[in-house]
Amino acid sequence: MNEHPNVDAALILVAAGSGTRLGAGIPKALVTIEGRSLLQHCLDRATQVAELAQIVVVVPPSDELLAEQARPYGPRVSCVPGGATRAESVGAGLEAVDQRLTRILVHDVARALTPPDTFERVLQTLEDPQRPAVIPALPVIDTISVVEQTSGSDTVRDTPARASLRAVQTPQGFHAPVLRAAHAALREASDARREAVTDDASLVRAQGHSVTVIAGDQRALKITHPQDIHAARTILRDDTEEDAMDQPLIPRIGNAIDVHAVSKDPQRPMWLAGLLFADDVGLDGHSDGDAVAHAACDALFSAAGIGDLGTHFGVDRPEMAGASGTTLLAEAARIVRAAGYQIGNVSVQFVGRRPRFAARREEANQVLSDAAQASVTVTATTSDGLGYEGEGAGITAYATALVYRRD
Repeated sequence: MNEHPNVDAALILVAAGSGTRLGAGIPKALVTIEGRSLLQHCLDRATQVAELAQIVVVVPPSDELLAEQARPYGPRVSCVPGGATRAESVGAGLEAVDQRLTRILVHDVARALTPPDTFERVLQTLEDPQRPAVIPALPVIDTISVVEQTSGSDTVRDTPARASLRAVQTPQGFHAPVLRAAHAALREASDARREAVTDDASLVRAQGHSVTVIAGDQRALKITHPQDIHAARTILRDDTEEDAMDQPLIPRIGNAIDVHAVSKDPQRPMWLAGLLFADDVGLDGHSDGDAVAHAACDALFSAAGIGDLGTHFGVDRPEMAGASGTTLLAEAARIVRAAGYQIGNVSVQFVGRRPRFAARREEANQVLSDAAQASVTVTATTSDGLGYEGEGAGITAYATALVYRRD
C-alpha cells in the first residue's frame, strides 16, 4: 500500500440494478452473502483504499435501505438515485463527484468481492498522464465464437484467437475530464446507443482514447445468477482461512480517556455510545459530545500510533466540525485501516450517574460496531458518589483498542 497516497480520486459504485436474474425479489445490492449485503461487501473493500476521497453509491430511486447501509461508512460515502439505464446511473454519479477530483473509478456492485489491491492498481496506473483509461481483465480460457442467425438457427461466423481476448472487470478507471466528456457525448446519442452501453471503457475508446489493460482478479467475479452466490461464498471462506493463517501474532494496543461535562443548557441532547437518551441533559464538547465514541476513536489512533482526535479532525477537516460520534468513529476506523492496520476490537467503559444504560447496551454495541465495521463493546459503572461523575457533573469514558499490522 502507498504510504503517501494522492487523495484525489472518486469511486462511482453502481448499485441501482434490480437483481432480476438473481431471482431474489429485491435490489441486487441488498442480496446477502455470509450475512452481509453486496453493497456492504463492496464498501468494506473500497473504504480501505486511502486514495478515494469520495465514494458515490448510485441506488434505485426512493430506496432508503441502501442509503441506511451506506451511512455507517462515514462522510465520504454518499448516495444518489440512479436512472433507467446503466449509462444514466453512471451519469447521475458523475454529477455528484467533486469537480476537483482528477481520477474516477466506476465499479459494479455485482463485483462485490473485488479486493482493495485491484482498486489501488487501477489508480496507480492512472497516475500516468498517457493512460487516460484503465481496465482490469482476465485471460479467456474458453473458446469464444461469434455467431449469427441463419435460417432460424445460430451458426458460427468467426472464432477469434483466445490470446487476443480478455474478460473485462471493474473497477474501470479514468482521468476525470475524459470520462465526463464521454458521457457528455453519450447524452447527444440515440436512445438505442445509450441503452446499449454496458461499460464506460467502450465509451471512452469511442472518443479516440486508448484503454490500458491490467491484470484482473478471480475474486472480482460478477454475481449475476444464483450459482454465482455459491462461488462467492467459496471465495469468502478461502479469504477468511488465508487471513487466519496470515494473522500477525503480536497485536498493538491503544488506550484513551475522554471526559465531558454535563451541559448547563437543559435543551442539549444527550448522545452517548451512538444513542440518543431523550430524558437526559447532554454533554458539552466537540460535535455531539459523545464521550464513548470519542474515546473509541482516540484508542484506535493510539493503537495505530497515528495521533489523536485533534490530529485527524482538527481545523483542516471543517466537514467534521458538527459530525456525530458515530460518524467520527467510522472515519477513524477508515483512517486506521488506510494506515495499514486491521481492527481487532474496541472496548469502552464509561463512569457516570446518568444515563441509565443497561437496557440499551446491546443496541449501543450494534450501532458502534456498525460504524467501526469491527467489534465495539460498551459497559457502564458509577463512582459510588465520588468525584464529578458521582455528583452528576460529568462523564468519563475509558477505551482500549486492539489492532494488527497488515504486512
